[in-house]
Amino acid sequence: MKRLLSTLWWDARRQFRYGFYYASAFTAVVLILALGQIPVLDFRPWWPPVILENLVMNSFYFMSGLVLFEKGEGVLEAQIVTPLRRGEYLFSKVLTLGLLATIETLILVVALTGVRFNWLLLIAGILILIGVLALYGFIAVARYDSISEFMLPSVLWTLGVSLPLLYYFNLWPSPLLFLHPLQAPMLLIQSAFQPIPSWQVVYGLLYGGLWLVVTFLISRRAFYRFVIKKEGVS
Repeated sequence: MKRLLSTLWWDARRQFRYGFYYASAFTAVVLILALGQIPVLDFRPWWPPVILENLVMNSFYFMSGLVLFEKGEGVLEAQIVTPLRRGEYLFSKVLTLGLLATIETLILVVALTGVRFNWLLLIAGILILIGVLALYGFIAVARYDSISEFMLPSVLWTLGVSLPLLYYFNLWPSPLLFLHPLQAPMLLIQSAFQPIPSWQVVYGLLYGGLWLVVTFLISRRAFYRFVIKKEGVS
């Protein structure tokens, strides 16, 4: 526990030093100013797509950038020879990035909508979404050593991220979209602002939790292959 707490502290400090906190604050201010100009009577139905697209940056790309910064400074390689476990490294990254993104998202929602929403379901949806996207970001970036190498492939890695919006906007209301890893947290976020069937809330919690476990296990494997063993690293 002491090792994990120390890792959490140093991860938070590095994220502050790398400018993630400033970027998150800047994004929040810009979104509040921009979205506040939209003449809609009720902004709540728009939160699921807004939160999804914002968290792609604050989770997938923040995790990817953090790993690349640590590789460039030799931090990641140094941690390999410490007692820090792969799971602890990943958990610390997800938790610190998740806390930052959750605070930013709640500030956005409260600033534009007020406090009349289901806080527990919103936070649950945000945390699952952040966790899956951040771990997915690590899986995607683990084999790369620089931002220039990763930027173009990252577009391909994120192509399917927004597919749950097809179901949300009723453009393709197919049950197949319930297999998508992000459909579960999207439904939880939606349920914080609009009533949805109870089974969808249960599905959101269980299926979202399942994908957290799956992406965590895959990211641990990616850490071993591309960071420790350096298989096929670009």
